[in-house]
Amino acid sequence: MTAAAPFGPRAFQLVLLRRMADHQPGLVEDARRALGAPLSEMREANRRWQAMSRAPRGPGALRRYRSVLGEPEVSERRVIGDLECDALLWPLPLWPELRFEVMAGPGGAVWNAWLVRALNAPSPVLGPAASLLPWSCTVDEVARAFAPARPMEGSAPTRWALAFTDGATGTPYVAEFTWGLFQRLLPGRADG
Repeated sequence: MTAAAPFGPRAFQLVLLRRMADHQPGLVEDARRALGAPLSEMREANRRWQAMSRAPRGPGALRRYRSVLGEPEVSERRVIGDLECDALLWPLPLWPELRFEVMAGPGGAVWNAWLVRALNAPSPVLGPAASLLPWSCTVDEVARAFAPARPMEGSAPTRWALAFTDGATGTPYVAEFTWGLFQRLLPGRADG
């Protein structure tokens, strides 16, 4: 029996892609091919990640991200309201202008983990909402472009949604994100 390959950034990108495949199978297929990874490798990466995440004696979430992604490119202390946390950011080859960000509270509890724009990368100019393209922007970018946006619970732990009205057209929408990356735009309700 062959030992499993180390679980590193390549496998982690496949885990991110696995959840994105629910909404953007074509983009995921292109990205998987760019990595040179067969579908079986993506399935195995997801299986291993789930096993690591659910292991009763496994490392905590922050230690798991560090063991998989290595030392972060950026590690900084942030204050959000009256809470302090650590923000750790890692580059991922599939999305060179983005970083995988983990926000960790006291004791290493992971509060959030998603893709964000790299610190020195230019943010896209967004608008109108109907022209948003999958994988072109992050939660924060859409929230700023279409303020005031209302956060909504996503359909899975790695999913987020924002409800907003396009100021240019008055049309309500719900933008859906997986791992912080825009996936699709749905019609919203005028009453919020």
